[in-house]
Amino acid sequence: MSHHGRRLFSGAPISGSGQGPVGQEIVEVEGPTGGGDLSPGKAVTVKGEITDPTFGEKYNPGMPLDLKWIESVRANKSGLEMRAAQLGGRRTVKKDYQAAWLLRAISCIDLTTLSGDDTEGNVRRLCAKAANPVRQDILSALNVPSSFGLTTGAVCVYPARVKDAVSALSGTGIPVASVATGFPSGQIKLEHKLAEIEQCVEDGAREIDIVLSRDKCLRGDWEGVYEEVKLFKQACGPSVSMKTILATGELGTYATVTRASLVCMMAGADFIKTSTGKESVNATLPVSLAMMRAIRDYYDASGKEYRVGYKPAGGISTAKDSLLYLALVKDELGDTWLNKEMFRFGASSLLGDCERQLHHNAFGEYAADYYMPSA
Repeated sequence: MSHHGRRLFSGAPISGSGQGPVGQEIVEVEGPTGGGDLSPGKAVTVKGEITDPTFGEKYNPGMPLDLKWIESVRANKSGLEMRAAQLGGRRTVKKDYQAAWLLRAISCIDLTTLSGDDTEGNVRRLCAKAANPVRQDILSALNVPSSFGLTTGAVCVYPARVKDAVSALSGTGIPVASVATGFPSGQIKLEHKLAEIEQCVEDGAREIDIVLSRDKCLRGDWEGVYEEVKLFKQACGPSVSMKTILATGELGTYATVTRASLVCMMAGADFIKTSTGKESVNATLPVSLAMMRAIRDYYDASGKEYRVGYKPAGGISTAKDSLLYLALVKDELGDTWLNKEMFRFGASSLLGDCERQLHHNAFGEYAADYYMPSA
């Protein structure tokens, strides 16, 4: 059955509870500069109420390292895994609700290419897809207004491709993110890590995904982790968002993941991220739950002043996966985190599956992959 002509943006809530990412139903949105303006730092009007602005302009300044807190961390392995296993059965969204969630998921994707055969051409194709992530006929069938301005959250590339991406995204408002500090292993000298960050910033990257020194975490050298991440944050400068990749699949236990999360936030990380995507085990729901609860604890410890974002990466490739992660964010952190300023997916193939699912929502049938314009 075709859904062509329905009004997705006329009251379809974005979750099963009827609440959207800003605590209201998803409707046609009007901001202070016109319909659908969701730019960072601007409040938006939804059914006559003013939501909180996004938090992209307020970075985490960090706090002194609290080793007593770090050493006191414990993790309930069975509890985390049981809670994560229950999520799929407790949180499901269908039809218009699902389409609204998927649009939000797309807006939170860091569309990524981190391959040895990356070229200027495929980076430019990726950037074109980031600026127009869903076919226009699908958006029209869902009655998504052109003023909505759907794009991905960022484009993520290797340092050598930052200039290519910045050039390709000129005028779109989409930031370029770059991995750095010896991605993916981090096994280079500290001075080289800092130089790499500085070069990426000079080339135009506005988000830097640094990799943690896993050896320090595994040895319990939390002072070393803290000081190194602080140096990375200083190299990024005040106008660049820093995401810290923990490589959780190599940290061994949920307790170590939680400790690493807290130390990185104390050192000033603006986001904590699960994985490089190159490990044998990448993002999982139990690890995400542990990291989100660390974010919540840090937020409380800061007097509810410092919000740190979350980015699962690696192995998230289906629309169903994205819905589970969005539901977990909503449950554990709340609606304030359900936007591209506070939540990102690190993914290369997720967008294609979300677009196919939206095609089904719009026209009642799935399209083959080759009907979806790809990067």
